Amino acid sequence: MRLPALKGVSLAAVLIPRVGAFIGPDAIPVGMERLHARYPFLDASRAAVEAADVDLAALVAENGPAVERGHERVRRALLEGTTAPEEPRLWSARAELLSYPVARVLVSLLDLPGATEKYAAAEAATARERFVEDFEADLELKSTGDDRLTLERLLADFELSGGVEPIGDGRFALDVTAYLELAAGLDTPEWRLTRRPLDSGTVPISRPELYTLLREAVADKVAEGLPLSVPESIADSLSAELSSIRRSIADLDPPMSFEAVAPGLFPPCMRALLTRIREGETLPDHSRFSLVSFLLATGLDADGVIELCSLPDGAAEAVRTQIDRLRDDETTVAAPPSCTVMDDYGDCVDKDDTCETIRHPLSYYEKRLRQTPDDRITEWRQ
Repeated sequence: MRLPALKGVSLAAVLIPRVGAFIGPDAIPVGMERLHARYPFLDASRAAVEAADVDLAALVAENGPAVERGHERVRRALLEGTTAPEEPRLWSARAELLSYPVARVLVSLLDLPGATEKYAAAEAATARERFVEDFEADLELKSTGDDRLTLERLLADFELSGGVEPIGDGRFALDVTAYLELAAGLDTPEWRLTRRPLDSGTVPISRPELYTLLREAVADKVAEGLPLSVPESIADSLSAELSSIRRSIADLDPPMSFEAVAPGLFPPCMRALLTRIREGETLPDHSRFSLVSFLLATGLDADGVIELCSLPDGAAEAVRTQIDRLRDDETTVAAPPSCTVMDDYGDCVDKDDTCETIRHPLSYYEKRLRQTPDDRITEWRQ
């Protein structure tokens, strides 16, 4: 969706085209604000934005909570693979909901390779965590109500109601055409159709597999229509937020290819994070992102990261999931944070003389490798 101008257009115009029939404002049940805020890509959420009748230019000009949260939404998406708020209690349901179209505008203005895909993947990953929580509560017969999403409702939103049938034991039969579309972006062998039995035009899948495919559906829906065409007046109002995001992810040109994995030459910040995680500490999301993305950039694969970090099974699975989100060889947005961002996180510790001459942890590592004789480099993989 390309917009010749956004000024004077309701905020709902920034959202994606509706998949199903429009749900008019009068059809929005009272008390569903939490649902809208948690799942801003739903048709009902779009309708809620439409009903709010908020002008985009006016919203960004006032630089209120929705803009601040939209900025956080994009920054966390590109740096940490999530759009969940760092402090949920700070934001009203209205600010949370309106931050989604603001975030879509910010991503469009960034004009960075892979930013749209990374943002959409982060929105989808966050949505998956939330709808699994809601679905499991429904399965356990806990109180749900209109503020929780149901599986039936999400399937209907993606026009999959007739294509997914429960077949018992927590398994489902998914229409093969829908399966091929939803699994198209999943590269691991178990998702190939040749590895799946076919039965009357359907593919059997487990409940967790259905959740993963729905995550892919969310990512596709979020990415639809991006990037938007944004007028200069709105871009000017968001210049500070754009500068902040660009500083976080694009103020550096770190080397991304190494011949050795030598933990002894890692920058102090990464050695400290590695020590903490090896000792069993649960790192904050931003710290784990920094460490995992750094280790991937040194040349380790998922198994290598897990082994180096000495992770138990539960933590290993979480890290493997994070690596799946970050793996993108052709974009800079999956790179580890710069030194400035590490300092903002509070993870820039034990600075040495080399730290004073570089702007990025990978630049530190590259410099130390270059300065160290080959026979003094201990290759961890050997």
